[in-house]
Amino acid sequence: MTTKTPRTEPGYSTSYTVEQSPGEVFAAVLDVRAWWTGEIEGRTDEVGAEFTYRHPPQHYSRQRVTELEPGRRVVWQVIDSTLSFVSEPEEWTGSEIVFDLVATDTGTELRFTHVGLVPDVECFDACSTAWLHYVNGSLHSLITTGRSLPDPW
Repeated sequence: MTTKTPRTEPGYSTSYTVEQSPGEVFAAVLDVRAWWTGEIEGRTDEVGAEFTYRHPPQHYSRQRVTELEPGRRVVWQVIDSTLSFVSEPEEWTGSEIVFDLVATDTGTELRFTHVGLVPDVECFDACSTAWLHYVNGSLHSLITTGRSLPDPW
């Protein structure tokens, strides 16, 4: 396992508002296997738990759940990664994946940020496109319809 200093610079962000409650959105985010298609092993619903995500052959990452505030926030620290399609395969290591949930008058705003996934990182284009599918497409669909979207890759 590679250890890098956690990144604190801004990163790729996206947000949207849904009619569902913060509790419903929180539950959907924690159901990682339903919306982040790929091979997922480990717990995703407990602080300190670790899980791996694999999308062979291009992606492997290990996340540690560092924050869980029901109805408000989920944070994963990427503690190991290998991206086969970039010159520095460990680009994600040390980054954070953050889901902030904010109650609104009509539902919940989901604010997603991958801290450290910035435009000068080689995987930015491919990774931000993938997050757009997974967060704005698959997770959004899971929240609003109960069904996620299949992986286009």
